[in-house]
Amino acid sequence: MKAAVLNEFGSVEKFEILDVPTPKPGFGEVLVKVMATSVNPLDYQVRRGDYRNELQLPVITGHDVSGVIVETGTGVKNFKVGDEVYYTPEIFKGQGSYAEYHVANESIIGIKPKNVSHLEAATFPLAAGTAWEMLYTRAQLKINQTILIHGGAGGVGIPTIQLAKAMGATVFITARTVHHQMLKGFGADYTIDYETENYIDEILKLTDNQGVDVVIDTLGGNTLSDSGKVLSQMGQVVTLVDIEKPQNLIHAWGKNATYHFVFTRQSRNKLDELTKLIESGKLKPVVGKVFPLSEIGNAHSLLEFRKGAEDFYGKIGIQVDTENSH
Repeated sequence: MKAAVLNEFGSVEKFEILDVPTPKPGFGEVLVKVMATSVNPLDYQVRRGDYRNELQLPVITGHDVSGVIVETGTGVKNFKVGDEVYYTPEIFKGQGSYAEYHVANESIIGIKPKNVSHLEAATFPLAAGTAWEMLYTRAQLKINQTILIHGGAGGVGIPTIQLAKAMGATVFITARTVHHQMLKGFGADYTIDYETENYIDEILKLTDNQGVDVVIDTLGGNTLSDSGKVLSQMGQVVTLVDIEKPQNLIHAWGKNATYHFVFTRQSRNKLDELTKLIESGKLKPVVGKVFPLSEIGNAHSLLEFRKGAEDFYGKIGIQVDTENSH
């Protein structure tokens, strides 16, 4: 099979499209023909070597799969050959999704939603799965609560807006003005341009100095220390970003805040819940750009550097099987 292989960490030029052996499914595993995958910040972080201690070279990375089961190992109970599935491969364990075939344990895969293509389905598992974990599992967001989502136009931000709206929350987001109208279409109630407005001042003004119940951090930087300034009493902060430097959380202490640090986990239950939302139209894919697997380096460059594409939003899809995209 063809795969995008990293023999060393570094720039996008380190990807090599090579012929490698097709894996075989073991006990409880299935072999999936990968129709499509996508690109996430985790992918370029892995490529450049941020997690070099977690991985052994050469490595095939990639963290989203939508495809078709072509073989089942012994002991598989819930899936059969021909099933269309989607999932996130186990992170830092085994092969990733930038390949024509992938082996996965049946416990982490779900049946692909019927109303979206493989390319669209491949944009959901890691990003929307992370959003689900942040809102449902960690923050346990409730109807009529208020939530601030940083980075609303990002690959995680957009499904987070949609899920928060489906849960009945009032949604505040930060994003560039060029994306505001689009994000309102996905359910954002209040939009703040982080380039021209001070989001702390704006949130306090919009909430009569009450603050919000939940802050979702997809950006990092000073977001953790500043979040305490916009939290209501007993508020929660959920972040999926590494903490690069110590932060002063004195404002959060004064609010009796709870912090959640999310490194998303894989499970069929989460995918089944996402499928219900996708098939009901409450969670919609946003594919901003599509590349073939042979141009995986260009896809990484677009997401990581945004040069000449500052207005880009949504997810980057990778068409692995170019003949059967649906």
